[in-house]
Amino acid sequence: MSTAPAGPAPRLSVLDLVPVRTGQTSAQALAASLDLVQAADRLGLTRYWFAEHHNMAAVAASTPPVMIAAAAARTSRIRVGSGGVMLPNHAPLVVAEQFAALEALAPGRIDLGLGRAPGSDPVVTALLRATGPTADVDRFDQHVTDILALLGPDGASLRLGTGDLYEVRATPAAGSVPTVWLLGSSDFSARLAAEMGLPYVFANHFSGQGLEQILALYRDRYRPSEAHPTPETFLTLNTVVAATEAEARERALPQLRQMARLRSGRPLGRLETVEEALAAPADPMIDQAVEAMRARWLVADPAGAAAEVRRLAARHGVGEVMLVPAAGSREGEPLDATPGRVATLELLAQELGG
Repeated sequence: MSTAPAGPAPRLSVLDLVPVRTGQTSAQALAASLDLVQAADRLGLTRYWFAEHHNMAAVAASTPPVMIAAAAARTSRIRVGSGGVMLPNHAPLVVAEQFAALEALAPGRIDLGLGRAPGSDPVVTALLRATGPTADVDRFDQHVTDILALLGPDGASLRLGTGDLYEVRATPAAGSVPTVWLLGSSDFSARLAAEMGLPYVFANHFSGQGLEQILALYRDRYRPSEAHPTPETFLTLNTVVAATEAEARERALPQLRQMARLRSGRPLGRLETVEEALAAPADPMIDQAVEAMRARWLVADPAGAAAEVRRLAARHGVGEVMLVPAAGSREGEPLDATPGRVATLELLAQELGG
């Protein structure tokens, strides 16, 4: 019997980094994520976002628009989007054109999440800007404004040196526009989203510090806009759910160890299998980091996970929780699927729905 408290259950969504594990090719990792988005669509989840990271051995999420197009073609109702496009890496017009095309392909189902961080190291950032400067971090607010204008049916206008106006549109005849979200792990994007009347998401799954203060700042300073009369936000949460808590803890270990290596500056490789992670020799620094992070993750059986999701949603005043399904794979499981991640969604959705 469920131990989750009574009351409306929060909606569930997914943020996917497209993990790549030992022995897996990029093609297999992408296939596994497309299998997961189809499961999310079937389960009635609200939205499915793809992250943007570059040159990482264990992450294949480098081009959100490509993954969004593939996901939209394989689903029928779930919203699909970016969590997020790292705007300093891209020209605003290119971003607007890509997402206007996605909106035309899947009207009413596209989210454009915009982040201010580069999402990579300085070398890759330089390579991304090899054809010229893109959206400089210091001009993030102006470029967000430009993207909003370019996406609209009326487009944007530039005044040329001759004094003439030059009109620019992301697509010739927009029938609808993507929903633009601002993302961040500091108060900068929260302040900007509040000022512009835009939805906002704090990167709680990555930062884990300052959530309550930043959500309060966003809500207190929010200026209603025509498209968004009230502030809109949700909670992100690293999540592993399995039939038993012991199984969930084992499934969480590969991703926890990977994050511990990342934060301690250790070399990164493909994501370990569960068996590889369990067999790894003791390392006090890594082991301590794993325990500290696991306390901030949701790693539980279905009843415990459902109760915690309800508690967190109520505490932070949100009606939606975006899961980062972090369950690792066992040796012998299909390389083009991630049964542990699918189970996380299925078990939690069933428990909340029941």
